[in-house]
Amino acid sequence: QVQLVESGGGLVQAGGSLRLSCATSGRTFGNYAIGWFRQAPGKEREFVEAISGSGGLTSVADSVKGRFTISRDNAKNTVYLQMNSLTPEDTAIYYCAARSRFMRIMKQDEYDYWGQGTQVTVSS
Repeated sequence: QVQLVESGGGLVQAGGSLRLSCATSGRTFGNYAIGWFRQAPGKEREFVEAISGSGGLTSVADSVKGRFTISRDNAKNTVYLQMNSLTPEDTAIYYCAARSRFMRIMKQDEYDYWGQGTQVTVSS
């Protein structure tokens, strides 16, 4: 069982930055690919970015490419999502999720474990 806890959300003005964290316990954290997803009000949850267990592979949605960066520190059992140049369209609940393989990484149905989410609100 993998438990994921997101943190770092909050209220920020357009153009600002936030760094989200996804922390977990367990000795096998490095075996899991981690993905970030988000769900805006009235919209379906969508893929944002993902990273392989080793950190050597990443995948990013076009909507955040060049603005968001995913990274991980397996010694700290934590994955980060650095979000820059935020716009009101980035307002959503952000979730991290874990799965064992870096395959079909954008498909949320492929993920086995999910966190509770953290709210990000970007004001104009």
